[in-house]
Amino acid sequence: MNSLKTTLLLASMTGLLLFVGHLIGGSQGMTIMLFISILMNFFSYWYSDKIVLTMYGAQEVSLQQNPDLIRTVSQLAQKAKLPMPKVYIIPTDVPNAFATGRDPEHSAIAVTSGIMRALSTEELEGVLAHELSHVKNRDTLISTIVATLAGVITMIAHIARWGAIFGGFGRNEDDDGGGIVGLLFLVILAPVAALLIQLGISRSREYLADESAAKISGKPLALASALEKIEYYAQNRVLPEATPATSHLFIINPFSNVSDWTVSLFSTHPTTSQRIQRLRELAGYRT
Repeated sequence: MNSLKTTLLLASMTGLLLFVGHLIGGSQGMTIMLFISILMNFFSYWYSDKIVLTMYGAQEVSLQQNPDLIRTVSQLAQKAKLPMPKVYIIPTDVPNAFATGRDPEHSAIAVTSGIMRALSTEELEGVLAHELSHVKNRDTLISTIVATLAGVITMIAHIARWGAIFGGFGRNEDDDGGGIVGLLFLVILAPVAALLIQLGISRSREYLADESAAKISGKPLALASALEKIEYYAQNRVLPEATPATSHLFIINPFSNVSDWTVSLFSTHPTTSQRIQRLRELAGYRT
């Protein structure tokens, strides 16, 4: 169900981008926007992992440096039938983790030093299984594509807004872009629609990763307990260097401490309570 929902939302995002291109320049505008999205996706596909790991000061660790962590990841990767990913540690006390990489053969898992102290062995296994599930489901690639498409749409909206201010787009009611009606949609509704689609995809992938992690580790309740602990820490302290652009990568949104209802509405993650409830239901089905 979550996979089907993702497919439908991705199709909606692509359709929205092409429609925005049509508003700007008819069929030629659609072609240009498609070309731009392909170029941006190509760049993100190859370099996003290096960028995000560098951003958070992640340091790669070996079997000699942290044998317990490496062995746990290796065992879970074998269960998931995945190649061994590179493993990184982010030097911060705030518990969290994320996976990145363009495909399973070029993947990486990063955990904070704080998460290894805050969680039990079984809880950490659940978190690592969740991140491996993102790798197995190619969620990093999917989220990168979605973020790129949403970014292009938002960029076009900004350009159209300034073009209207200085006498360009939207002045002619008979133009191919739909005049003032097209301008209003482009500037106001298109970016919001893109964001909502992006959030819908991100939330679906989190649910799917939780379900896959429960199967890999065989311990859904341990993952539920881990999510509860990480959420507690996230509500009391923001992860250093965290940015809204990368918040979707983490197992728990690093901005969970922001209580504004609008932030919750536009969160990249389902509520932790909903995720825990689903994991508990999975555990009940297993007994």
